[in-house]
Amino acid sequence: DLRYASPDVQMSIMEAKWGLIPDMAISATLRHLVPPDRVKELAFSAEVFGAEEGLRLGTITRIEDDPLAAARRMAAAIAAKSPDAMRGIKRLVNEAWYRPEHEGLQLEAQIQIELLRSPNQGEAVRAALEKRPAKFAD
Repeated sequence: DLRYASPDVQMSIMEAKWGLIPDMAISATLRHLVPPDRVKELAFSAEVFGAEEGLRLGTITRIEDDPLAAARRMAAAIAAKSPDAMRGIKRLVNEAWYRPEHEGLQLEAQIQIELLRSPNQGEAVRAALEKRPAKFAD
């Protein structure tokens, strides 16, 4: 879902150097991140690229001096929120982005209605109003 990398990271689609095609699920993982012409260029050339280019391409989400610490901070922030909302966000983005607009809006409304009826959404509101950490059920 999120990809953090250090400023000195080096990445490559290097299989062509060894007479192979890109594998390790690249056809599934990069298809919605990097335009096909750039994937071809990187795969044909086996060019090594760094963090700034990875950020421009969309292969990484953010450049961090300590990627593991950044990932842990994000994980803690996610864990502190309603698990229903987090699943809903992931579902909305994963499913709606590549559907026709009317289907995406329909999915958005469906997920929101489900959340509005959930105990965890009520707990999120109460916790925010009472200025306390929420206690979500999962």
